[in-house]
Amino acid sequence: MAEGQGPGMNVQPRYVLEEQVGFLLRKAQQRATEDFHAVMGEFGVTPTQFAALAKLDDEGPTSQNLLGRLTAMDPATILSVVGRLARRGLVELTPDSRDGRMVNVALTEAGQAAIAAMKARAGDVSRRTLAPLSAAEARRFLSLIARLG
Repeated sequence: MAEGQGPGMNVQPRYVLEEQVGFLLRKAQQRATEDFHAVMGEFGVTPTQFAALAKLDDEGPTSQNLLGRLTAMDPATILSVVGRLARRGLVELTPDSRDGRMVNVALTEAGQAAIAAMKARAGDVSRRTLAPLSAAEARRFLSLIARLG
């Protein structure tokens, strides 16, 4: 018998942190965040704030709850994000006329102008992040990672 393979010995595969999906995804996320700030820094928004503004631009006024689901943010995070955007005058909050427990979120005129300018530059973030990949690799990567989410 090989060493470490006697009766009752359980041989585990060698664990290498740098080969683990979570580690690699975190590194890729760090790169994407750095690229986001390099491209979008002049706008002074975080990736989550941008996501909320972009989705409001796409969908129109929506409930805060739905906006959180559309942007993959938990209720506490979307509450914080929307609050910061409201303080900057980019969104306005109104109680839902049918359900007083719900809050609706809409872009203000300033928010509409800001997101239009941001969206004009936003594609550069993905281009920078995916730059090490060929076009075919980038398409395949995006297809595969979408299946994980």
